[in-house]
Order: sequence, then structure tokens, then C-alpha cells
Amino acid sequence: MHNTPTPKQEELPSKAQLFRASILACLSAVLIGISIFLPAEYGEDPTGIGSYLGLTEMGEIKQQLAAEAHADAEANKTSDDTSFLLDPSGWLISSAHAQETWTDEIEFTLGPDEWFEIKATMKSGEHLSFAWTAAGGRINFDLHGHAGGQNVSYEKGRGKRSGEGSFTTPFAGDHGWFWRNRDDTAVTVTLKLRGEYSAIVRSD
Repeated sequence: MHNTPTPKQEELPSKAQLFRASILACLSAVLIGISIFLPAEYGEDPTGIGSYLGLTEMGEIKQQLAAEAHADAEANKTSDDTSFLLDPSGWLISSAHAQETWTDEIEFTLGPDEWFEIKATMKSGEHLSFAWTAAGGRINFDLHGHAGGQNVSYEKGRGKRSGEGSFTTPFAGDHGWFWRNRDDTAVTVTLKLRGEYSAIVRSD
């Protein structure tokens, strides 16, 4: 068995060194909290590092899930299928059924408590029309857009079976839906799109 030698007094850190080390540790913790924790947990990115590392969108999804779960707990089980959309400026977005040919049709199935996100990559001022139906049950959704620290919410719905309308983007970025199945059966969603967009981005 080996005894650890007692360090000499001159080998121990001074009070000034300990103080500086404590200050550096505190500053490092604050920096990590602002640049990593806030974007990853709350979708807040004051430094821009979270967006660069892909953490901000993860935090936004977490906040969406938390808000949705809270709303589900408070909401009445009966909901209206009629959908009227309002953008942040207060403009009423048309809910008339589209008569023209749809450019894209996407279909996906969500099991109980599963989620899916699909967005269109669009420039500022571009227009998108849509119509969707949910077969087998009702679906929750959040229609929004985000890019470079900018966010816009077009519409949110819980327990819906269909929706239709259109919106015009206030900034360039990815604009579309976060879907969540809160029912205890599988729900198949069919989404039809038409408008000005360069790509469809999906994640699950």
C-alpha cells in the first residue's frame, strides 16, 4: 500500500488562482447555458451557435411538444373541423377548396403518439396552397415557418380531420407542418400542395 505524499505549501494553488479558476468555471457554465442549453431545450438562440449546430430546431420541437401536450390536457375532446387561418398580420387566409391541379401529394401514417414534420423551402413573399385529410382518426398540427432566428405561426389545430387554405411567406426559409397523433389508433394523412417552393423537407 502506497501513501500519497503530502504536497508542499508552494505546490498548492493560491487563493488568487482558485478565485480565477472559479470565475472561469462560472463564465464557461454561463456560455454553455446560453449557446447550447437554451437552443437545445427552449429553441432560443441569442448567439446563433444553436442554429449552426442544429440545436435550435430541436428545442423548437421540444417546446411544440410540451405546448401540445398541455393543450391536449386542457382541451375539450370535441373539436370543430372547420378551419380558418390567420397569419400574424391578421389577414384571413382563404379556405376555399382549390380547383387547380396539385403539384405534390404526400401521404404518411402515424401510429399512436408518433410525430412527423414536413416543410416546403420557400423564398420571401412566395405563396403556397394546400389541402389535407386525416383518415382513421384525428390529428394535431402546427403550421409554422422558421429560418435564421425568424419564426412565424400560421395555424395550430387539435383533433382535426381535414384542413385547406393558403399562406404567403413573410421571410425565406422552411414553412410547413408539425403533425402529432394523440389518438390510440393509426392515422393516415394525405397532404396536397401547390405553389412556389423549391423543395420538400421531411423529418420524423
